[in-house]
Amino acid sequence: MSVWDDLVGQDRVVEQLTAAARAARATVLAGRTAGAPAGNASLMTHAWLFTGPPGAGQITAARAFAAALQCTSPDLDLGGVPGCGFCDGCHTVLAGSHADVKYVRTDGLSIAVADMRELVMRAASYPTGGRWSVILVDAAHRLTEAAANALLKGVEEPSPRTVWLLCAPSVQDVLPTIRSRCRLLVLRTPAAEAVADMLVRRDGVEPETARLAALAGQGDVDRARRLAVDDQARARRLDVLRIPLEVADIGGCLAAAQRLVDTAKADAEALAETQDAKETGDLRAAYGATEGSRAPRGMAGAVKDLEKRQKSRATRTRRETLGVALLDLLGFYRDVLALQFGAGGALANEDQRQALGRVAGQSTAENTLRRIEAVLACRRALDRNVDPLLAVEAMTVALRAG
Repeated sequence: MSVWDDLVGQDRVVEQLTAAARAARATVLAGRTAGAPAGNASLMTHAWLFTGPPGAGQITAARAFAAALQCTSPDLDLGGVPGCGFCDGCHTVLAGSHADVKYVRTDGLSIAVADMRELVMRAASYPTGGRWSVILVDAAHRLTEAAANALLKGVEEPSPRTVWLLCAPSVQDVLPTIRSRCRLLVLRTPAAEAVADMLVRRDGVEPETARLAALAGQGDVDRARRLAVDDQARARRLDVLRIPLEVADIGGCLAAAQRLVDTAKADAEALAETQDAKETGDLRAAYGATEGSRAPRGMAGAVKDLEKRQKSRATRTRRETLGVALLDLLGFYRDVLALQFGAGGALANEDQRQALGRVAGQSTAENTLRRIEAVLACRRALDRNVDPLLAVEAMTVALRAG
């Protein structure tokens, strides 16, 4: 199975990346650096920026490209496509254990400058065993201003055999000085038919279940997969889609808001139960601390830093859970608007057509547009760190008013 198989509906991007990987291999074989403009080496560059809508596969594309750069398949000598998925290079990159591929992500709300300075120093070193030293930065839009300035030094003064792969929702989310030094790849929203076909082939999902999950995922491949295979994810989506039918009075509005916020809090607490305790235990073991004994020198500061990261991760988890719920609501009201205008084609929430018809018949297109704006306003409020319960309550009350 090729490393490119997980990229759904991104044929143009795959073509560009495979051509760049071939050029990178030719550069290595010729003993040149990434900056050498000989032959087709111009297809390869030292910094790439992957952007696209949520779930389109920016991180998947970047990881596949990293694997293709490290691919050691013997078929390459016969003109094979880089990124076979079976060789040691591909396998270790996809498993996250390749010595020359650094995968950077944050569970918190931002990437700190200290972490980025460390990466820039690492980028100056030559690859230890692979063909390239690759640094993949997930969520480059979460870089603090200082961290972004530190990254700029790495991309404007590229080291030989070092490649930066940055992922962000849009090009506007990255500093102009950084994006001007990167080659931009924009992934598109994959078609529901392509996502459904992938779910059937790769996950063994029943065709009708795959079709409905792909539509409900609204182009987000990971979301569609969860809806297809996870009963809990489907139940939570249905719970969210009941909200438009429950906001007939103020009591219903407040109850719906409380339920959404409680669900997000429960997700964060569940994650804390599984990860926080393990991280704390690993930290204590690293310092040689035993139960009931005095904390070793230096451990108190490390524990404080860990607790800060865990708190930030819990906040991010709550926001992401609420964000998924708000996207489901937006999809619901877009379907309502489509029915009110008599638009043809499949609806994102095809399995909720009866509820959609009920809401469409009880309101006007103008009401629906105001409700869509209320959901978007809630998202903006959450981004500005407004208290989640207050933001969601304001939204549900606005949904009632129409």
